[in-house]
Amino acid sequence: MTDFTHMELELEAILHASNDNIIVTDDKGIVLRAIKNSEEFYGEPSEKMIGKSVYELEKMNVFSPSVTRKVLEEKGEVRLLQKTASGKTVMAKGIPVFNSDQQIVRVISLSHDLTEIQQLKEEYEKLQSKVERYESEIEKLKKRETPLDELKTKSPIMRKAQETLKRVANSEATVILFGESGVGKTLFARAIHRESDRHLQPFIDVNCGAIPASLAESELFGYEAGSFTGASQKGRMGLIESADGGTLFLDEIGELSLDIQVKLLKVLQEKEITKIGAVSSRKVNFRLIAATNQDLKKKVQEGTFREDLYYRLHVIPVEIPPLRERKEDLPMLSERFLHQFNSKYGKQTTLHPETLAKCLAYSWPGNVRELENVMERLVIMSDQPVISPQLLLLDSSQTDEPQPWMGIESFDHQGKTLKEVVLEIEQNWLLRAVKEGRSTYEMAKKLGTSQPTVVRRLKQLQSDSK
Repeated sequence: MTDFTHMELELEAILHASNDNIIVTDDKGIVLRAIKNSEEFYGEPSEKMIGKSVYELEKMNVFSPSVTRKVLEEKGEVRLLQKTASGKTVMAKGIPVFNSDQQIVRVISLSHDLTEIQQLKEEYEKLQSKVERYESEIEKLKKRETPLDELKTKSPIMRKAQETLKRVANSEATVILFGESGVGKTLFARAIHRESDRHLQPFIDVNCGAIPASLAESELFGYEAGSFTGASQKGRMGLIESADGGTLFLDEIGELSLDIQVKLLKVLQEKEITKIGAVSSRKVNFRLIAATNQDLKKKVQEGTFREDLYYRLHVIPVEIPPLRERKEDLPMLSERFLHQFNSKYGKQTTLHPETLAKCLAYSWPGNVRELENVMERLVIMSDQPVISPQLLLLDSSQTDEPQPWMGIESFDHQGKTLKEVVLEIEQNWLLRAVKEGRSTYEMAKKLGTSQPTVVRRLKQLQSDSK
């Protein structure tokens, strides 16, 4: 056996003992040698690859891109990721072999299978994305959510709404919250989620009125990779699917177009979702809470809201009253916002009794949201510890019309002590005087008492709200 034969055997042994796939080509890119298991790597047996050009094999998508071609073009070592005909992802390294004249005579390429690593990487990235979303959602919940028990109120109609929500919070029943903009529907939706068994899962807040009609379907239902022009090459999970296991809150649901309403109804009925461009659907498990500031029944009659969807949503309807109908809560809410913004801006401000009186007389068309914004502005603008009424700058046309003076027969006194009933009547008369009097002096005249007494009672009302 010649030395050449020995060298051939040794080279073959090295090629087939390697964990990497090895291909040797000449200076024209013609395959001279290939490892025997190349079919597992490239979907093409070695005997069919030998004698073929890497340019031809690249066109056949046996491997793409060709690392050997790159080496011949760049005249140096190249490392890159390849996709192969067998569906693998491989790390390919091309090494040129030079003769004494520094001309390439051979190119050796070594490829290592990264398919499993790549799959693990993609799974890890998906998991990491989900963890980050959950962490972000938990952080939002910590900062913004308040359980139903902590949403304190002195208003009988608000207490009734809270009791209803507390009873259904742990169920799977769909809740729809009706109320004007700014009454706190999102706050109540979050509180329901916090009270439910799903509280550790995501709360997905979707403002249907803020999504452009042209993007509504892709945003809500998601899409597969390359399903339309401009779509991400990785596809995208929709907001509904993001709520899987948790709670989906569709705020301003009356703004959805009729075609999206049809698709939403199908999801609610079948608990399955189909992405744009997908050929199959997948199960989704979420609890639905909806909210609107519109009269959905009227929209059904007008033909702009589907009747079947209306009844699908109308399982637990709850009305959140506007702030003007629950003025008993205004001192408490004002104090809460003052505390919040004093802490934020490093101040220690309080409301002057006449400032509170003006707040009580105002109708608050923007509801709790408007009150929050006004309190923030007062804290920022006030250069005194006591906020004067001159800083309020409220629309005088939005002052409530005076209501009839109420006596004991007008109050629900069931289960209350005499002291509690008397206090409630006194507070009502004080609020009535606030609406009719432009100052604490006028209020005192209406009530038949002294101005210091009115100031003291207003302070007490503010103090009781804390």
